[in-house]
Amino acid sequence: MNITQHPELLERLAASYALGTLRGGARRRFESLAREHATVRAAALVWQTRWSGLTELQPAIHPAPAVWTRIDNLVQADRAASAMQAARVHQAAEAPGGWWRNLLVWRGAAAAGAIATLAAVVVGVQVNGGLRATTGAQIAALQQQLQATPQIQYVAVLADDKADASMLVTFDPKNNQLVLQRVGGFQEGADKSLQLWALPPSGGPRSLGVLGQDKLLKLVAQEGDVKEVPTLAISLEPKGGVPSATGPTGPVLFKGALIRKAT
Repeated sequence: MNITQHPELLERLAASYALGTLRGGARRRFESLAREHATVRAAALVWQTRWSGLTELQPAIHPAPAVWTRIDNLVQADRAASAMQAARVHQAAEAPGGWWRNLLVWRGAAAAGAIATLAAVVVGVQVNGGLRATTGAQIAALQQQLQATPQIQYVAVLADDKADASMLVTFDPKNNQLVLQRVGGFQEGADKSLQLWALPPSGGPRSLGVLGQDKLLKLVAQEGDVKEVPTLAISLEPKGGVPSATGPTGPVLFKGALIRKAT
């Protein structure tokens, strides 16, 4: 089955791949398809960007004090069990007349171990309840963040002449933004700028903006700027870029098809 013709399935697989839950043969088949289809590569890169963004938004969480109490109780229980075993070995070496005293020692050690284990279990139940509540709150927060995630309608993976991906481009019509993420290692010199161009079916190239040197870049754009545009390209220009009317004056470094996602 060609998953590029099934957008919903492709989205689920790409999300699972980026999250790391797609494993084994299914993961290898997805990677093989990604090498063959730009649409699959783009979907995977989009979801990797989404998940990484959610991770950065999450605050650091420190373990609750009850977690350390539970760990301490488990350690104490293990020590009590070791002490009981040592007492058995020691008492077995004594005279036969000391069997009553041995029994008291064993019972005392066993009771101590049982009490420590019981305390660990009780604290564990309390901790698990708290963790479930915390996890539920985190899931709810993540769901809200996913709902607030920009609406991506157009995707392009711009690659160099060796077909190595160098720039992921997405368009968000809700916020009128082109978002570009550098996924390759290219870095222009201090006296140069990268400039993004739309290559329409007819007419000359049209500039969509000059890129800064940050890893994540945002440009203001309208849907009309990218609608019906089959290809995007990035050229290397003098610092600050060149006027749109002149077209690219430097070499075109990266190029790729602009894909409209199925709704």
